[in-house]
Amino acid sequence: MTATSSPETTGSTDSLLEQIRSLPKVSLHDHLDGGLRPATLIELAREAGVELPTEDPEALARRFRENADSGSLERYLEAFGLTTAVMQTAQNLRRVAREYVEDLAADGVVYAEVRWAPEQHQQQGLSLDEAVEAVQAGLEEGMAALEDEDRIVVVGQLISAMRQSDRADEAVELAKRHRDRGVVGFDIAGPEHGFPPSRFAPAFTALAEAMIPATVHAGEADGVESIRDALVSGRAQRLGHGVRIAEDVSISEEPVTSDDGGDAYEVILGDVARWVRDRQVHLEVSPTSNLQTGAIAPFASDGTATITDHPFDMLYQLGFNVGVNTDNRLVSGVTLSGELALLAEAFGYELAELADFQINALESSFLGQEEREALSALILEAWQ
Repeated sequence: MTATSSPETTGSTDSLLEQIRSLPKVSLHDHLDGGLRPATLIELAREAGVELPTEDPEALARRFRENADSGSLERYLEAFGLTTAVMQTAQNLRRVAREYVEDLAADGVVYAEVRWAPEQHQQQGLSLDEAVEAVQAGLEEGMAALEDEDRIVVVGQLISAMRQSDRADEAVELAKRHRDRGVVGFDIAGPEHGFPPSRFAPAFTALAEAMIPATVHAGEADGVESIRDALVSGRAQRLGHGVRIAEDVSISEEPVTSDDGGDAYEVILGDVARWVRDRQVHLEVSPTSNLQTGAIAPFASDGTATITDHPFDMLYQLGFNVGVNTDNRLVSGVTLSGELALLAEAFGYELAELADFQINALESSFLGQEEREALSALILEAWQ
């Protein structure tokens, strides 16, 4: 994959970034193991005997960002081997989760769903339930501390099953056991190509029978058929990334007469794209991550993608339900405020459009209706 990305801000976006940071935001696609603080990773690695490429926090963050921008998937994934290695005890999971909440609050996030795979955190004997309980304890500590300061941040867990490990049935049962204790939904993550949702169809049926909502990583490392399978076999209510739905959108070869008498070209939606748009299936888009992982490479005319090649704006203009996310804040070197500022600079969005993305995400969240309505009022009042 070849990509060209830029730092989180340029001189022209600094003031906008600060304005966005002060406003309430919604984050639906953020991996717990991709968002550690560099200093925390260094401290925990030292205690656990995990060797890092550097023990300087700024240098470590820079290395991960350079790896993510390199175009090498192997280098991109280096960080996850290190972060999961230090997240193997209840104490460490609790700390990482608490700091996760604190960092979201510092960026102005008021509602988030954090996804992670408990099965990846059992190397030192934790049970799946113990791992979930530790993360929930950390999240609650963080939320309670902010509440004491009259600040609001609400965070729910999404239990992820790794596609390559065939433990989806266990993960579903885990989600069912903790659905009233912090877990709000389910996800499958890991290699998309070769591990379709249909492989886990019984697990998704069990989720549906238990009335637990699901989001599915699809349309990132694989194309339209992966999205179709997420919708059919995975019964996905949201799509993790989903950007390659744009491959199911085309332009007519022959012009048609427009209302003003000139020539225009018709936008043609394939069956999957039409289903996703017409039923407002939410797309959890992560702009910088999509650039770094090569998800938007098919849309670059010269083979070198930049953020302006991202189909985000086209999808938004066509009426798709799009939201903005970070995916992995440490690995990609981003914040949610920075991602919004990046899109504003790339596509000329005003605050009104950026507010739309928050409401899209909130209304597609796995919160209850009453909670969504309360947060929606808070967000709309602030963004006005």
